[in-house]
Amino acid sequence: MRPPVRRRPADLVDAPFRLAVLACAVLAGWALWTGGALDGPVARQVRTSSVYAAPGVDLDRAAAERVIGNRRLVVILLEPGADLRGACHQVERAADGTVVLVLSRDGDDYDTYGCALLPRRDKENFGRAAVAEMTVGRGIDAFVGRPLEALKVATVNYDLLVKSGTVPDGARTISPSLPRYLLAAAAIVGVVAGATGLYIGGRRAGRLAATRRSRRDEHADDRSALSAAAAVLAQQIIDLDQRYALADRRPGGFDRNFGRRYLRLTSEYAELLDGITAVDGDDEAAVRELTERVDALSRRARSIAGVRPEKS
Repeated sequence: MRPPVRRRPADLVDAPFRLAVLACAVLAGWALWTGGALDGPVARQVRTSSVYAAPGVDLDRAAAERVIGNRRLVVILLEPGADLRGACHQVERAADGTVVLVLSRDGDDYDTYGCALLPRRDKENFGRAAVAEMTVGRGIDAFVGRPLEALKVATVNYDLLVKSGTVPDGARTISPSLPRYLLAAAAIVGVVAGATGLYIGGRRAGRLAATRRSRRDEHADDRSALSAAAAVLAQQIIDLDQRYALADRRPGGFDRNFGRRYLRLTSEYAELLDGITAVDGDDEAAVRELTERVDALSRRARSIAGVRPEKS
């Protein structure tokens, strides 16, 4: 039997991150596709406008857009000999829900192709779509040299289709696709979540920094206390050393008990100096232990010198 696989903390973070990146990539691709990233120039124009005029076609596009207004009508004027049916297929997604009239001048007439992109046009509304396609371009051949007047005629035909109930009434609304809304929402959520994460992370980092600084200050204080206590002990050793050097000259001879205690004290002091030199300043327990040893030796030095210990 195989032992269970232990997942590292990095793996637990990595997997959701990869899934989030993949989801964002899919969402971005969906937004680009539905937003018209692969559209041609005609579809890109009619996605946000009701009129398209090919280069070389003499048409006041601003005036034409004012004529159509917010009707669900799209008029495309192409150069002579263009593929009208192909243009209609190009705008199926960009002009969905509208009646599209594609025009191209053919001598003294207009070559026309209509496509009614109505809801359910391939089912119960198939007949209405066919009527709209045949009706919307009637009468425009009389205005071959005046495309703006031809567009006005197409607009009148569209209004008649609406009054007869062939084409549903209502204004054309142009709004961003759903993926764009989702991307905008994801961006807002990402910004808010990122700002919140930075705020929380900053506060946590600040608390950790303050705690570390406080610990460093405490360690510095403990180290200073150890150094001060060691300096006091060193002065006591120096005083006892002078007394030890003069011990033979005193009346009554050398005090063996004093000498034995002094030598033991200096031996332990030498060992203590090695510990003080090697101790790490961040090792709080070691510093405190050495401070206690220094204090103990300092009390012994006072005892050897004949000084009574202080009452605590």
